[in-house]
Amino acid sequence: MSDLSTLVTATLQTLARIAADFSPAVFASSLAAEDMVLTDMILKAKLPIGIFSLETGRLHQETLAVLGKIKQRYGHDVTLYRPQPEAVAQYVEQNGLNAFYNSVEMRRECCRIRKVEPLGRALAGNKAWVTGQRRAQSTTRAELHVQEEDTAHAMTKFNPLADWSEEDVWAYIRANDVPYNALHDQGYPSIGCEPCTRAVQPGEDVRAGRWWWENPDSKECGLHMVDGKLIRIKSVAA
Repeated sequence: MSDLSTLVTATLQTLARIAADFSPAVFASSLAAEDMVLTDMILKAKLPIGIFSLETGRLHQETLAVLGKIKQRYGHDVTLYRPQPEAVAQYVEQNGLNAFYNSVEMRRECCRIRKVEPLGRALAGNKAWVTGQRRAQSTTRAELHVQEEDTAHAMTKFNPLADWSEEDVWAYIRANDVPYNALHDQGYPSIGCEPCTRAVQPGEDVRAGRWWWENPDSKECGLHMVDGKLIRIKSVAA
């Protein structure tokens, strides 16, 4: 495990810089463990960084329950963005409710409707957005940088926890008594929509439970992709 105090200091400095130099900025929270670390830091420091989550309509009840935990602990309401009802209805009518199991294309279209399009609305009007992504999460994120230029959304993107390990995340949560998703105690290190997420077995990759029927190199929902490729165009020095 890394020196946690050093990681925390660096992450707080990054968040403070975002608030000072990239306002308005927003944090896209999936309500998972990493995102709760950043939520705790942002709200305790009273940083002017908005926090939103994508309520896809297919989330676990345990995930939705985190919203109440945040309200109870910090007195803060997370802003929710939902998919367009007409787009969801058309997809289901034409393809079936669970067509995402049939092909990567069908799954990515579902993600586009339920996550990517709402993300665009959530990011509109902001100069930067923050994510809880970490390099250690999967092979698709191995080249992750703390600061990047997101040309797809014409803004700067920050991944303040890029250097953090799984152990670092949980050490922070325990040390600061941070509320978290109950599914993490049931073998879910990475949590997405309910039908697309399963618990992982000992020794599996932390994102093995996401879209488990697909090859590892396709396991991204599209939030961090353009034309099927990860948005990892250029890192930016601090």
